[in-house]
Amino acid sequence: MEQARPASLASSDTVRVTNPGGSSPFVLTCDHASNFLPAEFGTLGLAAEDLSRHIAWDPGALPVALRMAQALDATLVETRISRLVIDCNRPLDAPDLVPPVSETTAIPGNTGLSEKQRAARVALSWQPFHGAIECIVEDRLARGQETRLVSVHSFTPVYNGRSRPWHIGIIHDDDRRLASPLISALRRLAGVTVGVNEPYSPADRVYFTLERHARSRGLPCAMIEIRNDEISGETGQRKWADLLTGIFSNLEPEEARGSRQGAMGKSVQTAS
Repeated sequence: MEQARPASLASSDTVRVTNPGGSSPFVLTCDHASNFLPAEFGTLGLAAEDLSRHIAWDPGALPVALRMAQALDATLVETRISRLVIDCNRPLDAPDLVPPVSETTAIPGNTGLSEKQRAARVALSWQPFHGAIECIVEDRLARGQETRLVSVHSFTPVYNGRSRPWHIGIIHDDDRRLASPLISALRRLAGVTVGVNEPYSPADRVYFTLERHARSRGLPCAMIEIRNDEISGETGQRKWADLLTGIFSNLEPEEARGSRQGAMGKSVQTAS
């Protein structure tokens, strides 16, 4: 379980930005970094052991992302509230924005919510998270700083009874500028099984953060999914963070090899 924090959090405490002035072209996000539930939500009707499962967060993803951010001098934006309260990697009209069921587990505290209750959850976590990314990206683009977005996630080895053999998956849509060289580099690693749009794809509605902040601006982006048994402890977290740092240190978007204009992006206004 994640280390406990104060029982009730103001909205300004539900997102954390590490190294906001990072010199790296990469901005990392960790959309499901925490399994923390503020006291006002109780346990959402779940048993304590459910709150340490993948339904509540992405175990291991945050330590990997933090180590990468430090090594790359990259900015990292992370959520600090469980995805069970509200999933920050979903659009506001998504049926699983406040999930009534996760995998096969019913979430009693998420049923029968009023519009006011849902809006309060949006204001608590979703808006601060996306507002922070928005400010960081806009500031970088205003300075002319090259910007590429990468989200770091983890996935469970078995989901709905189906085994998942991939050690790591790279998720992308039709913009493959980052994904293609990243996949190629990972496939050169001995003993590593790489999923391409596995175990998820954008069709599963898991690409929202990147769609909102990168694709809308023409910025290169990709989503990383690491199988969570690979990063359940410090040794695995360090291994994968260091492997990915080595790759990202030399990674150039395909379109940027001859020109960096595509990675500079364009500034746009998005709805909050």
